[in-house]
Amino acid sequence: MKILVICGNGLGSSLIIEMNVKKALTQTGKEAEVSHTDLATARTEQADIYVGMNDIIRQLDDGQRNIIALENVMNIEEIKKGLSQYF
Repeated sequence: MKILVICGNGLGSSLIIEMNVKKALTQTGKEAEVSHTDLATARTEQADIYVGMNDIIRQLDDGQRNIIALENVMNIEEIKKGLSQYF
């Protein structure tokens, strides 16, 4: 499974979210390939799940992608809850 973490520029917040997604996966005993990128690149990248802040990630929601829209990037429980719908 591939998880792609998105933010506007693919630098700061997506890296933080990526680390927290990896932590959530470890805590739940799940495995996945996790990477981060910017919104423009994400439009052409294939992934099983796309994760990001609510305001950014909704721009990718075309009805075909599995989206996890976060309110708080530091909330591991919120990330786990989002991931649980796909694992």
